[in-house]
Amino acid sequence: MAAITFEDILKNIRNKVLHPVYFLMGEEPFYIDVISDYLEDNLLDESEKEFNLSILYGKEIDVQSIVNHAKRYPMMGTHQLVIVKEAQNIKDFDDMIPYVQNPMPSTILVICYKYKSYDRRKKFLREVEKRGLVFEGKKLYDNQVPEWIGSYVKRKGFRIGPKAVQMLADHLGVDLGKIVNELGKVFINLKGGEEITVEVIEKHIGISKDFNIFELQDALGDKDGFKAFQIVKYFADNPKANPLVLTVGVLFQFFSKVLVYHSLRDKSRNNVMSALSVNGFFVPKYQRAAANYKPEKVIKIISYLRECDNKSKGINNNSVTDGELLKELTYKILRS
Repeated sequence: MAAITFEDILKNIRNKVLHPVYFLMGEEPFYIDVISDYLEDNLLDESEKEFNLSILYGKEIDVQSIVNHAKRYPMMGTHQLVIVKEAQNIKDFDDMIPYVQNPMPSTILVICYKYKSYDRRKKFLREVEKRGLVFEGKKLYDNQVPEWIGSYVKRKGFRIGPKAVQMLADHLGVDLGKIVNELGKVFINLKGGEEITVEVIEKHIGISKDFNIFELQDALGDKDGFKAFQIVKYFADNPKANPLVLTVGVLFQFFSKVLVYHSLRDKSRNNVMSALSVNGFFVPKYQRAAANYKPEKVIKIISYLRECDNKSKGINNNSVTDGELLKELTYKILRS
């Protein structure tokens, strides 16, 4: 049986298919926040919330207090909602097992256990799974973010091309909350069905369409030294908006995929898309980079990236700035 998805949970809540206990956990807090916020916003009407909504915090409460709240009867309504935030600070969840085994049918108890996962071998979680719902929000891998962005934008009723998607993914990383907040700035300035272009992203999010990590990656792949150093200078002048650790991470992924490309016997478009987990739009970029950098050169570049990453963290580096490190890295890559 497939695990229930984030979308399934929201759909069930909309259809009033509810569980007496929700245990929401995982490294990715975005899903936990959306589910708990959706229950808070939609389960009770405004008049009911005054009497039947309890927001508790793990740092301030213990298990017995949570159970006491959960055992109350609703006033002037059919349900009460108890949301426990910061539940990762609570110990001894096993003390809640008797309640979970016999929950109040009129109470919806939502436990938000963020930034890590609770041990599924524990009896408490097994009991919740029998009578309620356990959801684990996992962090996306870097290569999963573009697809997530594309799907999210589509669900919101807008269009976005692969270049704009990659531009956002490279700049914003894997923090889904941050991605959603930044896209929100775009949505309110477009009409439904309109396309989110790189120009729109530059205007409303502030990521330069000409001076960003995506363009630097392209310039290095094409061995366009003039463009590459223009972008590097921009990064050095705007270090907060273009952190070196992010730049090195994206370039490491790019050249690692170039190395994989070299290893492929079948270099057809579809096979490259599958092997590198990239949109077909980007296949020519990897083809050009592979033509410019032979395998042994790519291996050397990856070693340069590791060295730069270490220096940016203070290893064998006492005084060189991030901007200078990036200039040195770019020079080494281009001469390879």
